Amino acid sequence: MSLVFIRHAQTDLAGAFCGHSDPLVNSIGHKQIAEMISRLRSETFDAIYSSDLCRAVETATPLAQAFALPIITTHRLREIHFGDWEGLTWAEIELRDPTYASRWMEAFPALPAPNGESFAAFENRILDVVNHLCCLSQTKRFAVVTHAGVMRVVLQKFLGHSDDEARNLTKTYCSSFVCSGVIAATEVTR
Repeated sequence: MSLVFIRHAQTDLAGAFCGHSDPLVNSIGHKQIAEMISRLRSETFDAIYSSDLCRAVETATPLAQAFALPIITTHRLREIHFGDWEGLTWAEIELRDPTYASRWMEAFPALPAPNGESFAAFENRILDVVNHLCCLSQTKRFAVVTHAGVMRVVLQKFLGHSDDEARNLTKTYCSSFVCSGVIAATEVTR
């Protein structure tokens, strides 16, 4: 069993809080996708799963074409929802509500963005879908195109990485890592 997690390619909202926002991949992102496919060309996949958001589907589509596989999309692989902060940069958030921004920084992950998804609900959603994919992939290899936050949960909860390690391993668009066996080992590719 093996799950290959792949972060989607870059969009014009890079650097902003982009959870359930749905921007398209930009020109830099399309180059990243081509490089990612070249890097993964020697891999074998039995299925490709993807978040249903455009940036993930746009990243998964050329991969699916390269491997002649359909894409199975699910909302359960979406990034955390940032509520009122969707599409904003941190500087914009601090200007709008410096008090809440400060509280959020001190309390994260216990305090959600205003009208956003709680981290506990997000984490539970991700743990549930990854456990489901693990059950489906007992003897198979799946590509999972998703978001940095989703990948960080997997790296921390399934693979034992620290928050800093997980952030470093997922900061690059189209980065990937492999979870093999009983989700016990990782191989990171940037």
